[in-house]
Amino acid sequence: MSASFPLLLLLLSLLSLSPPSHSLTPTSCAAPDHSSTLQVFHAASPCDPTKQPPTTSWQDSVLQTQSQDQARLQFLSSLAVAPPAAGKKSVVPIASGRQLVQSASYVVRAKIGTPAQTFLMAVDTSNDVAWVPCSGCVGCPSTTLFSSGKSTSYKPLGCQDFQCKQVPSPTCTATACSFNMTYGGSTVAANLSQDTVTLATDAVPGYTFGCIQKATGNSVPPQGLLGLGRGPLSLLSQTQSLYKSTFSYCLPSFKSPNFSGSLRLGPVGQPIRIKYTQLLRNPRRSSLYYVNMIGIRVGRKIVDIPPGALAFNPTTGAGTIFDSGTVYSRLVLPVYTVVRDEFRKRVTPKNLPVSSLGGFDTCYAVPIVAPTITLMFAGMNVTLPPDNFLIHSTSGTTSCLAMAASPTDPLNSVLNVIANFQQQNHRILFDVPNSRLGVARETCT
Repeated sequence: MSASFPLLLLLLSLLSLSPPSHSLTPTSCAAPDHSSTLQVFHAASPCDPTKQPPTTSWQDSVLQTQSQDQARLQFLSSLAVAPPAAGKKSVVPIASGRQLVQSASYVVRAKIGTPAQTFLMAVDTSNDVAWVPCSGCVGCPSTTLFSSGKSTSYKPLGCQDFQCKQVPSPTCTATACSFNMTYGGSTVAANLSQDTVTLATDAVPGYTFGCIQKATGNSVPPQGLLGLGRGPLSLLSQTQSLYKSTFSYCLPSFKSPNFSGSLRLGPVGQPIRIKYTQLLRNPRRSSLYYVNMIGIRVGRKIVDIPPGALAFNPTTGAGTIFDSGTVYSRLVLPVYTVVRDEFRKRVTPKNLPVSSLGGFDTCYAVPIVAPTITLMFAGMNVTLPPDNFLIHSTSGTTSCLAMAASPTDPLNSVLNVIANFQQQNHRILFDVPNSRLGVARETCT
C-alpha cells in the first residue's frame, strides 16, 4: 500500500463523514424521543453538533483509531473493583459520537435539570457513574456546559452522603464530595451531584452524577457520558424500579444514511425472537459484561483454538466482554492468529499478497470475496456479514479485516473484546435480572 494513498479515503470509509443526500435533516434531528426509547447517534451524524470535517487521510485515521482503541483497552483492564452492589418500556434514540474510540462512540440525547438543559451524552457499557461538563470546567472539550445555578432541582452531594463511597478516589473539600478518575487517555475531576435527568419522556429525579470541574487529555466525551455498566451508580442501578435493569441498543452502521439507531430502556418492547447467552460476573471488574465465547468459525471451519485461550477467569480478568466503546474487536493472540490464518486461506482470489495498516495485518489491494465469520457463544452463534468485519476504502479497492490481536501487555493480553463495529446492525439486549445477553439481527436506522 503506497504511503501516498489518499488519507481521506479511509476516514470516509470508516465513518461515512460525507452524509448521503437522504441524510438527517435539522428537523428530524430535533425530533423528540418517545416512550422509553432514545435515538442513538453516531459520531459522524449530522445531528451531532460536535462533528468536525475530516482533516486526516484514510491511513492516518485508521492508525489514530487503533491508537485510541489501545487507550480504551487499557481503561477496560484497569477498572477498579466496584462497591457491593414493574418494568416499563423506554426507548431513546442512539447515535455515534465524534470521538471514535477512547470515549464511547455513540451518543444519546439527555436532559438535565429544571428547566432542562440538553446534552448528547456518550453511552458506555463499561462505565458506571454519569458525568457532564459543568460551568467553569478547565480543559473540557465542549462549550456546551451544565449550569447548575440555573437548575432549581440541582443538589450537591457531600462526604456524608452514601454515594460518596461509591465513586473512585473520593475526596472531601469542605462539605463537597469530589472524585477523580481516568477514562481512556484522559483524567476527570468532578463534584458529585444530583439532579433530574430526563431520558425520552421519562424523568428520573435525584439522579447522581459527576459535575466535571477539570479534564485533561482528548478522550473525554465532549458533552458527557451515561454509564450503562452494572455498578451501584450506573443507569441500571439508579433506575432499577423503572427499567428493571434491562436495556437494549441497536448501533447504526458507519454507512447508515440516517446515522441513528436506538436505546430501548426497560423490559417492555424488547425483541421476542432473539438468541441468548449467559452473562458472567467478574467481582474484580464488576462493571463489565462478560460472556462465555466457546469458539469461532471461519467459513465452514471451526478454527482450532488452543485450550483455555477463551476461558473466563475472574482472578486474571481473562474472558470475553461486549463493549460499546471500543471500535474494533480484539482477540487474544492465540485466538486471533488462528482466525486470521484461516481467513487468509479462504479469501478469494487465492494467494493474494497481504499488507498491513497499523494493527490490521490482513489488508488486500484488490476486491476480495471473504468467508463468513461466526462468533460462537454458549447457547448462541452470531454470524457476521462482511460489513461487520471488513473495512473498505471508498475510492479504490483496498479492504482490511477489521479485527486485531489484543495488546501483549499483562493486563490486556487475556481479554477478548466484542466491539461496536462488530455489533452494528444488531439488537444487543442486556437482561441483567435473568443474567443473559441477547443478540438479534436488525437494521439500525
